[in-house]
Amino acid sequence: MPRPKKCRRVCEFPQTLGFAPENPAETARPVTLTVEEYETIRLIDKEDLSQEECGEIMQVARTTVQQIYASARKKLAQVLVEGLPLRIAGGDYALCTGREGMCAGRACYKRAFSQNYGKPKGEHTMRVAVTYENGDIFQHFGHTEQFKVYDIEDGKIVSSEIVDTNGSGHGALAGVLDALHVDALICGGIGGGAQMALAQAGIRLYGGVFGSADAAAQALAEGKLEFNPAVRCDHHDHHDAGHSCGSHGCGSHTCG
Repeated sequence: MPRPKKCRRVCEFPQTLGFAPENPAETARPVTLTVEEYETIRLIDKEDLSQEECGEIMQVARTTVQQIYASARKKLAQVLVEGLPLRIAGGDYALCTGREGMCAGRACYKRAFSQNYGKPKGEHTMRVAVTYENGDIFQHFGHTEQFKVYDIEDGKIVSSEIVDTNGSGHGALAGVLDALHVDALICGGIGGGAQMALAQAGIRLYGGVFGSADAAAQALAEGKLEFNPAVRCDHHDHHDAGHSCGSHGCGSHTCG
């Protein structure tokens, strides 16, 4: 009797379930990519994870990942070479609930953080997150390991909490802040891609700020925070500006 297949964990369901060539033949039959095959493509080819890391996230052996990945690549090659439609459906998988720990999908980050930290806030509460390190504003948004989150009511800070990001990285941090129900972010340097992600999540940005996190949050509560609305601190194109963002706060003096 064959062993039953182990259910493969998938971080998030694909948002697009079908693709078609511009001029498909009338007799063209679509190729079906299973959801777990899609997940190996996403993790290995898009997220640049190893097969071992992919196996850890999907909770299967590396040899199983190899088999799923090889099948997925062959199907994609067939679609491209023969000009066939592609659909994503079916398979042996279970969607991650967020309770298993951090995995590689934004949805999982959001689920896990909302379960651990996503406490409700009052109707008139403004929730502000600050990139945080040892009491000060950490100067590189994409590498921050902690946020300090403040609830502000009637111009006063009524509560605060330090939240670990678990090394989420640039792509997931906006999802973490969204899950925390944050209204605004105070930070030092921040790249253009992260700014777009924050804007899409409806989170106001106060960038180019340095110094004490508590003092910055209090200044924002009082409407006195000085920040740089044009802040941009991208290490790939910023070092020619005559200073290094790695050794000081990218504040309102020059960053941007």
